[in-house]
Amino acid sequence: MNRRPALLSAAAMAAAAALSLSACGGGGDDSKDSDKIAGADNGASVSASPSPKGSDDGIDRPEIKLPKDVKDVFEGSRTGDPKKDAVLADNARRISSVTEAVTADAGSHPALKFYSSGDALLSAANHVQGFQKKNKSFVGTTRYYDRQVTFLKDGAAAVTYCMDATKTYPKDRKTGKVDKSVPSSAQDYSFYNTRLEKNADGVWQTTAVLTTTAAKRCMP
Repeated sequence: MNRRPALLSAAAMAAAAALSLSACGGGGDDSKDSDKIAGADNGASVSASPSPKGSDDGIDRPEIKLPKDVKDVFEGSRTGDPKKDAVLADNARRISSVTEAVTADAGSHPALKFYSSGDALLSAANHVQGFQKKNKSFVGTTRYYDRQVTFLKDGAAAVTYCMDATKTYPKDRKTGKVDKSVPSSAQDYSFYNTRLEKNADGVWQTTAVLTTTAAKRCMP
């Protein structure tokens, strides 16, 4: 049983060839729309505390602040390679910018456009609208793991990772009621293959997303 509305990855299939499907080693399952998006050091998380505006790279980043009952946990953010770590950091910020847009009540969400562009921005916008139209949100902890970076010949980067949403639960925006009766299932495990490009400001923006739900490679 799906816990969240489907992620609409518009035009992602057309970009699949550029995503380097071998980044995690081997191929993958057939591409499907995902049911998840949510939210860097092993075990690090973005939660109710705002993300730092500044960083060692000097980029003025928008604040990302999640509700107190929502948390994104990212594993494997320190690789020993500063360039790969920078890509993974912006990958994590992009994920949490989408989580914020879905779960936090705010007039605007500048981080969404800051970390996404092109097809990935369209995909994220459709994903957020899917929640809003149904007056839905979610609470709980989403875990991201097996995150791998591969630099491509054209200067872009491919980031692949798994997501475990078994600890998240749907929430009704109107009533505030959280449904914890939803059982976990294979649909709670997704595999993502994303393309990131460094923009003029030095931000690694996600430009395309390819998703596989019920991904066996991500299941325990």
